[in-house]
Amino acid sequence: MISFEDAYNQVLEHTIDFGTESVPVLESVGRILAEEIKADRDFPPFDRSTKDGIAIRFSAIEKGIREFKIEGVLSAGMAQQTLSSETNCFEIMTGAVLPKEADTIIMYEQTKIKGNRVHLLNEPLKGQNIHARGSDEKKGNVLLGKDVCITPTTIGVLASVGKVTVKVKKLPRICVVSTGNELVDIAEIPLAHQIRKSNSFSLAAALIQLNIYPTFLHMADSRELIVQELKNVLDGHDVLMLSGGVSKGKFDFIPEALDTLGIKKIFHRVAQRPGKPFWFGVQEERRKIVFSFPGNPVSTFANYLIYFLPWLAKCHSVSRKEQSLILDEPVNPHASLTLFVQVKISWEEGRLHGLLVKGNGSGDLVGLAKADGFIRIPQGTTEISKGSVFPFIPIS
Repeated sequence: MISFEDAYNQVLEHTIDFGTESVPVLESVGRILAEEIKADRDFPPFDRSTKDGIAIRFSAIEKGIREFKIEGVLSAGMAQQTLSSETNCFEIMTGAVLPKEADTIIMYEQTKIKGNRVHLLNEPLKGQNIHARGSDEKKGNVLLGKDVCITPTTIGVLASVGKVTVKVKKLPRICVVSTGNELVDIAEIPLAHQIRKSNSFSLAAALIQLNIYPTFLHMADSRELIVQELKNVLDGHDVLMLSGGVSKGKFDFIPEALDTLGIKKIFHRVAQRPGKPFWFGVQEERRKIVFSFPGNPVSTFANYLIYFLPWLAKCHSVSRKEQSLILDEPVNPHASLTLFVQVKISWEEGRLHGLLVKGNGSGDLVGLAKADGFIRIPQGTTEISKGSVFPFIPIS
């Protein structure tokens, strides 16, 4: 059995570059950008009005002129016009192109209009209310760097530079594998000795949030069947994500089956709770990764958060910032195990706080649903006081 720290580091030492692909821009949300995005023109591409009002030449103000003749109305989308005289003005709407020979915009609220004449009520400042060409970004500037997660706001940037398709990091092909004779499909009515599948659905839902749509496989507790089924799915997937079958029971055939298939064991069993029986292995020549989690729901999902998400982030060269949480009650560590304890969070004065979720062990799926995440409690022998700070792993 190895320490949590060793297990975590060894998982991160076995990352894979899955390459890149181009996808339609609206299908790129949540994906990792694989190209630099540069401005194809100045941002904004012209001097534009930031207010509804009138556009004038400030030299008129310097000469004492306070009343102007309206020579037209400009709206967003119109081609640039030219102010014919400093005694004239244009009415101009927000977003419209500043006319040539004009350099100042005055809001309607600071004017009085009668007929085609405008009288100023306040003294303007030269250049006010103008969003200058190139003041946000210049043509050729890098707007988005590689390895950033694409969000709805970055979609706006991509659209503004005409990216119909965008190059993103490829996602791994994943098969979610469940084991156990006691499991039946969620549409079935289980017998007294059976339970419905849940782990595979929780894992699949978590993966779908990452835009990964896994395939499913369920295997009965048969050594020969497990070897054959795993051999079949290895060919078409980069990652196998298993739950169950890795403890020390007489029907826990997964480690033996993976060894038969040439999957090199990196470690089996970690000094942590939940998730101690976690098995991790690789088939380096074929670039296959196997995360084989314990079968209890809390163990499975905790290990997904603790190991798989950081692993995938590193595969995509994305840095993850560790969060911290103030625990508002004392907690007892374990003398030889790193603990991952469920918490419910709150925000107080801009800082993240938490209270323990009193679950009923690693099989308590309902208790897990009440938690916002886990805190990591290092090994120790003395109670840790209220107000201590712990690393926090959010569930979503």
